[in-house]
Amino acid sequence: MAKSAYETGLGKNPANYQALTPLNFLQRSAAVYPDRIAWIHGQGRANYRKFERRCRRLGSALSGRGIGSGDTVAVMAPNVPALLEAHYGVPMVGAVLNALNVRLDAPTIAFILKHGEAKLLISDREYSSIVSDAIAAMDDPPPVIDIDDALYEGSGDLLGDVDYEAFLEEGDPTFEISGPSDEWDAVALNYTSGTTGNPKGVVYHHRGAYLNALGNVMAWEMPQHPTYLWTLPMFHCNGWCFPWTIVALAGTHVCLRNVEAAAILRMIRDNHVTHFCGAPIVLNMLIDLDKENLVGIGHDVKIMTAGSPPPPPVLVSIEERGFHVTHAYGLTECYGPGVVCAWHDEWNVESTSERARLKARQGVTYPSLDGLMVADSESMKPCPADGKSMGEVMMRGNIVMKGYLKNQDATEAAFRGGWFHTGDLGVMHPDGYIELKDRSKDIIISGGENISSIEVETVLYDHPSVGAVAVVARPDRKWGETPCAFVELKTEAKAMTEGEIIAFCRNNLAHYKVPKKVVFGSLPKTSTGKIQKYVLRKMAQAL
Repeated sequence: MAKSAYETGLGKNPANYQALTPLNFLQRSAAVYPDRIAWIHGQGRANYRKFERRCRRLGSALSGRGIGSGDTVAVMAPNVPALLEAHYGVPMVGAVLNALNVRLDAPTIAFILKHGEAKLLISDREYSSIVSDAIAAMDDPPPVIDIDDALYEGSGDLLGDVDYEAFLEEGDPTFEISGPSDEWDAVALNYTSGTTGNPKGVVYHHRGAYLNALGNVMAWEMPQHPTYLWTLPMFHCNGWCFPWTIVALAGTHVCLRNVEAAAILRMIRDNHVTHFCGAPIVLNMLIDLDKENLVGIGHDVKIMTAGSPPPPPVLVSIEERGFHVTHAYGLTECYGPGVVCAWHDEWNVESTSERARLKARQGVTYPSLDGLMVADSESMKPCPADGKSMGEVMMRGNIVMKGYLKNQDATEAAFRGGWFHTGDLGVMHPDGYIELKDRSKDIIISGGENISSIEVETVLYDHPSVGAVAVVARPDRKWGETPCAFVELKTEAKAMTEGEIIAFCRNNLAHYKVPKKVVFGSLPKTSTGKIQKYVLRKMAQAL
């Protein structure tokens, strides 16, 4: 077939095609807004001129240590400037950033460092005990650069021969940035939780990081120069791509080592924070504080929440305190959030409870996600958009991972049928908005009936004494499985009995969905606030 005129003499060349990369955001903001504050950490400040030079120094120092294209650099740190700068300095030399979950144990850290073939580890002194145990378990551990943060007041040894600030001094502040030769090149490596074995390494590319950073801007309707508070761990899906988003807008990063409710409100007040992210547990932390703590916060503050679905009562309570919530949904495999409950102005006239119900839905595609559907996992046939027919949530597009590192079988299974299989079960409403009903592994099948643990949890969150709750399957000789509720009461709540909780559920649920067992106590959670249901499932099996 002859080529059309649009295919002749119109090829790619350096003038009309450049690989997409979030590194461009830093160069632009430093050139256009050099004097704007890029990050705040305690009393420390860096404007964009200084920030870019520090990132260039980091890239240069890494290059001086022989680190380059395709190498992995791991970072074990809380939300401090060093981790933010690593999002630029590491890919600046073609290397891949592996931000480690600081809540992991030493054997898991050792596995990740070995599996990801880390050439260098930059580690905060707070985690020196775990890191030293991890590298002691390795045959060929990477060298360590220490972050000796003045804001850390605890103990901890320095493990390397140089600290981060001295390491930067090895670098050249005018170091030439080497962007990716191909936007498909890896930019980051993030490991899943590994609840059913060793964690899987999710690989991101420059194109996806660039597109989802801008997707955040559009989905959240963000203005230029936001002030963003780091309550979300920066290691979690690369902070949902916000290390790149905020720089694209020449905004200010306010770093926060420890996520505590009083500290969050203090930072919001003192730094005029406009945006922050977090799982619903962060919302609960703020709700539990006396409203007197809000005194002095007179400006609009926007929250993006994702993770476990936020119960409508939580959304009502947090917005009553003056915060505006946007609900998003995603997974590590899609760069963090890729779905958003895009708001319609006409919904503002609805009742408070109805607005909360609508906002609790996961929503529609980000502008950077191409496809979203609820379908039968095997046939790939889409489910009717009736709000009732349950299927697996699937995605496709440029913000879906490259795949799992060194795990071709898992990659092929995840991409079966040309879609990314999330493992989440949900429904599609007539307006095109999806709503999660459960993880496929969390559905409770009792006497042949499917019970959504999320539905039962939502009802329990309506109880005024319940602070957090998780419902899992408990083996039952007669029914196969029955719901078991683990309940964490609010701090100020009076003691409750199992019978009172069950009676409340019987008044609000079909009887077969009512928990047959209730366990009170603190719930195990991940560092990002997700309740660890696999731990609770083991507890329920042992009851």
